[in-house]
Amino acid sequence: MLDTKLVSWALGIFGAITFVVCVIYGLIVPASLGMRAVLEAMLPAFKWLTWWSFLLGLAESFLYGVYVGIVFCPVYNWLHRRRGRSER
Repeated sequence: MLDTKLVSWALGIFGAITFVVCVIYGLIVPASLGMRAVLEAMLPAFKWLTWWSFLLGLAESFLYGVYVGIVFCPVYNWLHRRRGRSER
């Protein structure tokens, strides 16, 4: 059984770290490789690159991770309980 709060926090932090890595990557490589366009397409209201949009993208990335944890854990736990009943 998965702890929804723990998994949601872990995925939120993972999403935020991934966002920071993607921004650093976008600053290092040429714009033609498209990281800027990818982030702008995936994150609503994110525009490359101001402090406001960086903080907004960081918050959105964290919240997307939390959302995945909140949805995934109950589904996983439900399937885990159901499978446990069928094996008995």
